[in-house]
Amino acid sequence: MLKYILLNLTLLWVTSGFAQKQQTREEYIQKFYKLAISEMERSGIPASITLAQGCWESQNGNSRLATEGNNHFGIKCKAEWKGKKIYHDDDAKQECFRKYAHAEASYIDHSNFLMNSDRYNFLFQLDTKDYVGWAHGLKKAGYATDPTYAQRLIKIIEDFKLSMYDEYRDNRQLALIKQESAKSVQIGSALGRTNSKHKIEVRNGLRTIVVNEGDTYESLTKELKLKDWEIYTYNDFEKGRQPRVNEILYLSSKYKKANRQRKQHVTDYGDTMHYISQRYAIKLKPLLRRNRMDAGDEPAEGQIVYLRNKKPRKG
Repeated sequence: MLKYILLNLTLLWVTSGFAQKQQTREEYIQKFYKLAISEMERSGIPASITLAQGCWESQNGNSRLATEGNNHFGIKCKAEWKGKKIYHDDDAKQECFRKYAHAEASYIDHSNFLMNSDRYNFLFQLDTKDYVGWAHGLKKAGYATDPTYAQRLIKIIEDFKLSMYDEYRDNRQLALIKQESAKSVQIGSALGRTNSKHKIEVRNGLRTIVVNEGDTYESLTKELKLKDWEIYTYNDFEKGRQPRVNEILYLSSKYKKANRQRKQHVTDYGDTMHYISQRYAIKLKPLLRRNRMDAGDEPAEGQIVYLRNKKPRKG
């Protein structure tokens, strides 16, 4: 009898222990609201929408996709995904979802996913305070199959007063947030890799390194465990070109266009289209097309280079 009681007490203790590990919605919001604000400033996506989606899609950070794959937004692999994968039953059995090294990468990729997909373009015409419009727009664009998806997001936002984060305009605190999100960390700890000589820095919401003396693409791909084509493709370099000291290299794909706050660039002497593409983390080919230029064309000093919209035709 005593053995039976002890067994039941043990089971009760284990069960309660698991229950205590479940993160509450309030805890999730407190943990990620700064990151949501930082992404709002970068992308124009309301922080309230990002937080509400994170809460719902990740079950407040408790879902298997969130705990094992750091995927907080239920983003599936798609054909263009080159990163790690996690398989999970969703609309169909064992669907492929993106797997990230950390939650921050999931938040950044969520913004990039919306910014770089044509079907979500219309959302960026909405005000960042229009969370209702964003919620219905996400459903209309097919982000989720749940017919009540918009209402669910709106309820989370209103129940937890998340719209206050869309009003966030304390410049001093925002500067601290940006400083916090842009601080350098060792690649080994950030990406789960060891024996790295480089530091990773967040620029334009993407992870980068700075080239050191003696670096070659061969040594970098070996050190960072990247594929041969990745550094060339991500940075719009021709194969065979060697890196230059103090040059910034992106470790993931750049965007099709700049964020909403960066619409144009006025060139200085010596600016090249490749330099501009690296400065604003825009893929070179879309940048050239946007400015009605061909490969090899370079801007004149003082020329306006369009970073988001198509250059107007003359006349």
